[in-house]
Amino acid sequence: MAELKGTLERLPGPLRAEVARYWESFAAAADSAGVVRPTGGFLEQMIKVWASSEFVARTCIRDPATLMAAFDRGDLATRYAADEYQARLERLLVDAVDENQLGVALRRFRRWEMTRIAWRDLAGLAGLEETLGDLSELAEQLIDAALARLGEWHCRRYGQPRDADGQPQRLVVLGMGKLGGRELNFSSDIDLIYTYPRQGQTDGDRSVSNEEFFRRLGQRVSKLLAEPTAEGFVYRVDLRLRPFGDSGPLAMSFTAFEDYYQNHGRDWERYAMIKARVVAGDRVAGERLLADLRPFVYRRYLDYSAFASLRDMKVLIAQEIERKGMRGNVKLGPGGIREIEFIGQAFQLIYGGREPALRERSILRVLDILATSGRLPVIAVTELKQAYDFLRRVENRLQAWADQQTHHLPEDDLAQLRLAFAMGFANWRAFTAELTRHGEAVTQQFTQVFGDPAATDAKPQGTRADLALLWQADPTEDNALRLLAERGFENPALAWNRLQALKNGFSYRAMSQRGRERLDELIPRVLTAVSAIAQPTSTLERVLDLLESVARRSVYLALLTDHPQALAQLVKLCAASSWIGKHLARYPLLLDDLLNPTTLYAPLDRQGLALDLERQLARVPVDDSEERLNALRYFKQTQVLRVAAADVSGAMPLMIVSDHLTEIAEVLLRKVLELAWADLLPKFGQPRCMSDGVERDARFAIVAYGKLGGIELNYGSDLDLVFLHDSAGDRQLTTGPRQIDNPSFFAKLVQRVIYWLTTRTGAGDLYEVDTRLRPSGRAGLLVISFEAFAEYQYHQAWTWEHQALTRARAVAGPPELAERYQALRRDVLRMARNPQTLRCDVCEMRERMRAELDASNAETFDLKQGCGGIADIEFMVQYKVLANAQRYPDLVIYPDNIRQLDGLERSGSLSIADAARLRNAYRNLRRRIHLLKLQEQSACVPVAEASDARKAVVGIWRRLMEDAATIPASET
Repeated sequence: MAELKGTLERLPGPLRAEVARYWESFAAAADSAGVVRPTGGFLEQMIKVWASSEFVARTCIRDPATLMAAFDRGDLATRYAADEYQARLERLLVDAVDENQLGVALRRFRRWEMTRIAWRDLAGLAGLEETLGDLSELAEQLIDAALARLGEWHCRRYGQPRDADGQPQRLVVLGMGKLGGRELNFSSDIDLIYTYPRQGQTDGDRSVSNEEFFRRLGQRVSKLLAEPTAEGFVYRVDLRLRPFGDSGPLAMSFTAFEDYYQNHGRDWERYAMIKARVVAGDRVAGERLLADLRPFVYRRYLDYSAFASLRDMKVLIAQEIERKGMRGNVKLGPGGIREIEFIGQAFQLIYGGREPALRERSILRVLDILATSGRLPVIAVTELKQAYDFLRRVENRLQAWADQQTHHLPEDDLAQLRLAFAMGFANWRAFTAELTRHGEAVTQQFTQVFGDPAATDAKPQGTRADLALLWQADPTEDNALRLLAERGFENPALAWNRLQALKNGFSYRAMSQRGRERLDELIPRVLTAVSAIAQPTSTLERVLDLLESVARRSVYLALLTDHPQALAQLVKLCAASSWIGKHLARYPLLLDDLLNPTTLYAPLDRQGLALDLERQLARVPVDDSEERLNALRYFKQTQVLRVAAADVSGAMPLMIVSDHLTEIAEVLLRKVLELAWADLLPKFGQPRCMSDGVERDARFAIVAYGKLGGIELNYGSDLDLVFLHDSAGDRQLTTGPRQIDNPSFFAKLVQRVIYWLTTRTGAGDLYEVDTRLRPSGRAGLLVISFEAFAEYQYHQAWTWEHQALTRARAVAGPPELAERYQALRRDVLRMARNPQTLRCDVCEMRERMRAELDASNAETFDLKQGCGGIADIEFMVQYKVLANAQRYPDLVIYPDNIRQLDGLERSGSLSIADAARLRNAYRNLRRRIHLLKLQEQSACVPVAEASDARKAVVGIWRRLMEDAATIPASET
């Protein structure tokens, strides 16, 4: 055939005979199958591809009909649509009724589609990103298809896995490495991790635990994909990146998974998790898991530990290259693919916590961002991207030759010529010259990024040698106790036991070598710092609790070791408050705030809070709702820490503390409401209504009761909220693409508000929300109209609900609605009431509350619920306000207890003496509860501690609430 001969002549001489043999086999197979042989441009393309890939040639010889059908459909000439792999695979698997048939179908599909991808790559019809993307998408669809069918058959046998609440559970498959980054090479292993949301058991006749169910399912998936058969294999599966590696469970619940990374995660696992992506199974749950793990991968502050880790990695890479002689390895050798990836990962780990744009899985996207941000010169990024393109194409051509995983440059002449030809070079010398040029460019950039800094061995400043020996040496117990006593530790035995427990405990032994080195350097500094303050033993306990909680995340140890001022602030705050110590241990990202005492002890005012929140949210991608959740939570934790720091420093009185905590909550509530509106408006549109013949927007407000309403928020307080809207009249509908009635819209709005407030992320939640104070309590609607609310308050509300109304105010929504609510509240509170009935109702409710909640006993007094405690003061004030507001309307202006007492005194409803006693008692009791909260103690004290305040309150209660003769004539 003259055309074939002419095409073969264009090949390098040594390759012609090889391709000619392929042609002979193909021609015979095509003739036998009655398939027309290729001609023209298609023939030229085929010869070129075959010269570069024996795998493609043998696949074509094996099934010439499929090749020609693909050519006729245009499959080889065009890129698949986004869902093409999935659609074709689903059609193919319709008749797969058992595991054997499924395995055959998957292998055949993979073999042909790999042939197609390699064809387009080797023929120059697809660029690198398309090729890597197609290889990754193909793998993802094959894994997902295998899991879907095996999971269905598995459920038929054992039943559906469910959690303790009966919710169905599904396996989540994480793709790691190049699969996770959508950068899979031609014959790569696939690195997978199996996990599932919650523990439980299946609901079938042959019930098993969820752990056992998913373990068996994972085994079947891995075997189906990796087991060699007559049809070959689908993918080699590597599960060693899972928690605890080969010794760990094959499938792990989210809780155990997160616990592993929090307590055992190592630096290399952080690098690996950069690429992690859900590739099969429950994708929604998997994305939640990855969001929860994000703080493990990306630190909020500059990742101080990354510098040292990356310096060590550079040394290890160089040693590995020399030890294994990998200079001819395009992946791991000098100037290879790994060095390019490592450059990108370095910047991701160091800056990704503060720059969400760097949380990319694709190295090419990361390099683009580094150029845009100026972290790498544009020319350097250009060189790195060109080198990456070249090296990845070399890698794919090495592997496409025989569908084998290799990264080594060939040594025999024919293979070298074949690779050079596949890369578009006339000979090996020309190819290696270009390879060398790219490798040198990569090495130059790698050296600039990871050049060894000057070695430092500075000792911790101010560390007393004797205290250091308590940790670094092994003194006898007697010597240790003597030394601790000399240095002022009030309980030397407890301090020594805590140090010994840490050093001999699991946390220390389970730490990495680097982590132990950092802790060994840090503990003597901690001992020196705590020995200089009052009560060093209790402070040491709190600091050690925190260090134990972050011990296996040594980045925090590096922060405290490298920044003495941060350690000094930590010790100071832990000395003042165990609550702050636990707050920092719970949210260790806040340790970064210890670096700047100027801002740490200066809580922002309302305007400053709003501006700071906007700045933090501005850093988050608009479409990343999960990161917005984290930003809101981090904002709250940071601001609360500032208030607590100023509080324990003695610079802020209790009432101002509550003001700040209340302002933080209000700023967040307003932002959350704004975000909730933004979630719903695109789908449903603006709620509108026709009222009194005028069409208008329907509006919404959030009303706060309790501590938030009374401007008395404490650390950890929940929010008592009621939700109101003013939609009324006719045509109460939204205006968007999906119209719904206004009540339904506002119900969805409340659900979004609660979601934004209560969803727990790695940064915690914002607030617990209590909605039981709404009309009819739990039986009532979650959101109610103003008209219905007013009707309820005027005609149906219980006395205790009017009591609650005295401490209520609108905190979010349009000013007009706040004014309308205030007017309604004023009118309800000023209603005429029978004082005797009112007093009986208030006393009855107080006795019921005391019976249920009072924790007092013969030795201790409950500061809040005990007889003579805070609740008694509040109930007396509420009774007096409700009894006198009709005559003295100013009593209902303010929602907080102190200003209501002031108003009762001014109006003469309380005597000057009684008002003063109640104010003093109220402040003292609240301050005592506040201090106990900061020390993580219950609100109960020895009876003698609060006797004076208690006696004053009890005396006034008996006169006002138990003696009918004390009811003034003006109130009857």
